[in-house]
Amino acid sequence: MGNDRAAVVEWLLEGDPAIRWQVMRDLEGASESVWRAEQERVGAEGWGAMLLSHQDPKGRWTPRIYGKKWISTTYTMVLLRAMGLPPRDPRALAACALFLERGVTEDGGIGVSADGRRSDVCVTAMVLALFYWFGFEDPTREAILDHLLARQHEDGGWNCVREYTHSSFHTTISALEALRQCAEAGAPRQGDIAGAEARGREFLLRHHLFRSHRTGEVVDPRFLRFSFPPRWHYDVLRGLDYFWSARHLEDPRLDEAIDVVVSKRRRDGRWPLQQRWAGETWFEMEEVGKPSRWNTLRAMRVLEAWPGSL
Repeated sequence: MGNDRAAVVEWLLEGDPAIRWQVMRDLEGASESVWRAEQERVGAEGWGAMLLSHQDPKGRWTPRIYGKKWISTTYTMVLLRAMGLPPRDPRALAACALFLERGVTEDGGIGVSADGRRSDVCVTAMVLALFYWFGFEDPTREAILDHLLARQHEDGGWNCVREYTHSSFHTTISALEALRQCAEAGAPRQGDIAGAEARGREFLLRHHLFRSHRTGEVVDPRFLRFSFPPRWHYDVLRGLDYFWSARHLEDPRLDEAIDVVVSKRRRDGRWPLQQRWAGETWFEMEEVGKPSRWNTLRAMRVLEAWPGSL
């Protein structure tokens, strides 16, 4: 990208602290002390501070922990994790404790039903990632991890619906992101985590990240339109961003997905926000159709780490 890259990076650094610290770490190779200092600003100013300003004294954002999309405690915390609110932030730890108010379900997962009996794999994965990112220490973390590992299907992925034997892209990416967080945080059962991640990656790779394994057709056209925040939804950029985080971008079955990302780059070297998922939000970070710092950051770090870029 040459000079274009420099201009795009400068534009990214004009954004929110949630963007800047990741640009410093992932695109500029800044020292840890530099990017961590910027990361500390996430909870004090900008988007992160705006989200935290809506938290009530009990640690909630809405009365129900999981409910109204996208302003519930669950989805607000997921977004704060994506922004990089630093681990051990007391406001985040207070919110993490709320997920255990009713305890885990009988099967070891996190429940979302009114009676607290039914667990949900997607939500279980989200909460597990929150616990390990924010450093929320509780004996139930290992039981939740065990549950997620046990719910992996034979095809290598996960599905929120117990009766379905074929895995879901949406559930699988949430599970993989959670296991990656567990691995990086030094959770127990590292060997099992590594094996589950490898099988989960293979599930996505068999589908070239967006194609039917039966027909070769695009599973869902929305997989090819990039959103942020993705909420519980899957798309190709989210999938590639996981492969980037896991340092597994070398498989040639990713090449077609890489081509999709390249094709979305605007002439100015930036990527647009292509879709937004319907629901209430505390505020909008970016406008659909306009250049997106979130999508540009993620696309650039994927492409610059992809072996084919050398």
